Amino acid sequence: MIKPADFYEKLNNIGIEFFAGVPDSLLKDFCAYVTDNTSNEKNIIAANEGNAIALAAGYNLSTDRVGLVYMQNSGLGNSINPLLSLVEENVYDIPMLLIIGWRGEPNKNDACQHLKQGEVTKKLLDTIDIKYNILPENTEEANILLGNIEDYFKKENKPYALIVRRGTFEKYELNGKYKNNFEMSREEAIEILVNNIEDGVFFSTTGKASRELYEIRERNNQSHDNDFLMVGSMGHISQIALSVAVDRKNENIYCLDGDGSMIMHLGGLSLVGSLGSKNFKHVILNNGAHDSVGGQPTVGFNIDINKTVKGLGYETVFQVETKKELEEKLEDFIICKGPALMEIKIHKGARDDLGRPDISSHKRKELFMDYLQRDRN
Repeated sequence: MIKPADFYEKLNNIGIEFFAGVPDSLLKDFCAYVTDNTSNEKNIIAANEGNAIALAAGYNLSTDRVGLVYMQNSGLGNSINPLLSLVEENVYDIPMLLIIGWRGEPNKNDACQHLKQGEVTKKLLDTIDIKYNILPENTEEANILLGNIEDYFKKENKPYALIVRRGTFEKYELNGKYKNNFEMSREEAIEILVNNIEDGVFFSTTGKASRELYEIRERNNQSHDNDFLMVGSMGHISQIALSVAVDRKNENIYCLDGDGSMIMHLGGLSLVGSLGSKNFKHVILNNGAHDSVGGQPTVGFNIDINKTVKGLGYETVFQVETKKELEEKLEDFIICKGPALMEIKIHKGARDDLGRPDISSHKRKELFMDYLQRDRN
């Protein structure tokens, strides 16, 4: 395995000192080291991967130096447009190094949402004509490859990609300064919501929020039929929930979202506001972090979410930080006119023994659709 410090030092030695991207679980140790050892202006944790490509492009335009963009391979979709219409050689011809976590690597066990992405990762890079290599899992070979990439950038103004397998980097813990002291965990907040909301349809964002909602239902011996548990497609849960809210005007739709997910495709919230669905209830579980992929910070605590969504047309907003506040304001949230948003400030982290749903995504979809149709009839 490669020590993140050694890899970071070699990157600096070949002139790469600017980083932008969206953290990934396979890259979390490297990303954590970069976060701890690089200024916020030289390591920008982007809203989405396409933005990260643009940030690295802007850095190159300003300095004539190569930046690095890190992402999970699922983020390639967000990056395709700027890769093909901004940095491509027929347009502005801009070099950058892409570090891509290889979730769903063929013949390796992984969650269902990563399997197709893992299968086509190399094919996608071939299709968009980006030269790539798999990062070796020892420091000496990795340093040789980085030296070759340095030579490549001296000759070509093109992106180059390194695909990273699980376990390539040694463990590195993010500095404790990124912790916060809010009372509730995400699971505790979701449990209060579930225990006090008797009717409605739930949509939960990808990652641990969906896993926690599933386990809470199990503990309560409740049905999962009215829950849509998102896998993959980070940032899009609000739009799925919005579409259902528009169709089912007589039923409250609760969208359990994260700060990183909300920020990734913030523009979608303008549609929530403009469509004005009175039954749309948006919950932002804000821990200021990409919690499911290593805990690197978001800007969730640096922005005023309530003012933002009010400006986008949300009718009602709430903000809570404690269990008591959540319990006191929840009834008003349930009965208020939407679109409504409740920001719940929580601390990072999840149980070490947090499981995964033992019902397949296909079966969960079938049960959810049956519930919607049964309720409609």
